[in-house]
Amino acid sequence: MSNIKFPKHVLFFVFLLIFLLNQSSDAYGGIAIYWGQNGNEGNLSSTCATGRYAYVNVAFLVKFGNGQTPELNLAGHCNPAANTCTHFGSQVKDCQSRGIKVMLSLGGGIGNYSIGSREDAKVVANYLWNNFLGGKSSSRPLGDAVLDGIDFNIELGSPQYYDDLARFLSKYGVRGRKVYLTGAPQCPFPDRLMGSALDTELFDYVWVQFYNNAPCQYTSGNTKSLFDSWNTWTTSVTAQKIFLGLPAASQAAGSGYIPPDILISQILPTLKESKKYGGIMLWSKFWDDQNGYSSSILASV
Repeated sequence: MSNIKFPKHVLFFVFLLIFLLNQSSDAYGGIAIYWGQNGNEGNLSSTCATGRYAYVNVAFLVKFGNGQTPELNLAGHCNPAANTCTHFGSQVKDCQSRGIKVMLSLGGGIGNYSIGSREDAKVVANYLWNNFLGGKSSSRPLGDAVLDGIDFNIELGSPQYYDDLARFLSKYGVRGRKVYLTGAPQCPFPDRLMGSALDTELFDYVWVQFYNNAPCQYTSGNTKSLFDSWNTWTTSVTAQKIFLGLPAASQAAGSGYIPPDILISQILPTLKESKKYGGIMLWSKFWDDQNGYSSSILASV
C-alpha cells in the first residue's frame, strides 16, 4: 500500500478544523431539569423523549437521617408508601438508554431531613446505595433501576455531615459503576448548608440556584451581580462543570427569572468563557412545559 502525502496547507487546515471543533465543543452545555414535584408534568419517559434534557433530577427524598425511615415524595406521580412508584424504574432505564443521567435529589424546600453524625451519614449512604444505586434491597422505591447518582438539594436544617455523606457515596462508586454527585447550592457563596460538602471536591456537576437570591441573581438591566457570583463559583469550587440554575417560568420562583432572549444575548456568551461552564439547570419540568423555556434556549446552550 502506498503512503499518501498531503500538501502542508491541507494538513494545516485539517488540524485547524480539529482545533476549532474541540474549542467549540467546550462551549456546548446541557440542560438539567427537576422532575417529580407536579403530577401534571408528564412521566419520566416522556420527559426524556423530548430530547431537551441531558440530566434529570428525580425530586425529592424529603425525609432521611437521625434514625428516620426515609421517605420519597413524588407529588401526584405515585405513592411511594403504597409501592406504586416502582414502574418508574423502567422509565429511568429508558432515559439512560438515551444517554441521559438520572439522579435522586435529596432535600428540597419542604421536608424533614438532617444528618446527626458521621455514623448517621454512613447509614444514609448505605440506604441510598441499596435502594436507589447499585446495591440490593427488597423495598426499592423505583424498582430495580440503578440511578446514576445523588443530587444534594439541601435547603433546610443543619449543614453538618453532608461532607461525610458525599465521601461515603463516592466510595461506593469505586466498586465499579461510578456514583455521580451533583448539587444545587444557593448562589450566595459559600452556600450556608452545602459549603462543607462541596469542599470535598467530589462533586461532578453543581447547578447553582441563581434565583430567590437577590444579591447574586439577574435583575432587569443588571447582569453584574450574576456575573460576579458566577465568576466566584467557577473559580472557587472544584467540580467538573458548573451550571446556571434558573426558574423555567416567572411563576416558578419568587425572583431571578431571565427571559430567554436576554439569556441568549446577554448572559450565555459571558458564561461560556469559563471552561467550567456546563449548561443550564431549570426548575422545573412542569414550569418548563408551561413556558417552553428549554425549547427557546436549547440551540444556544
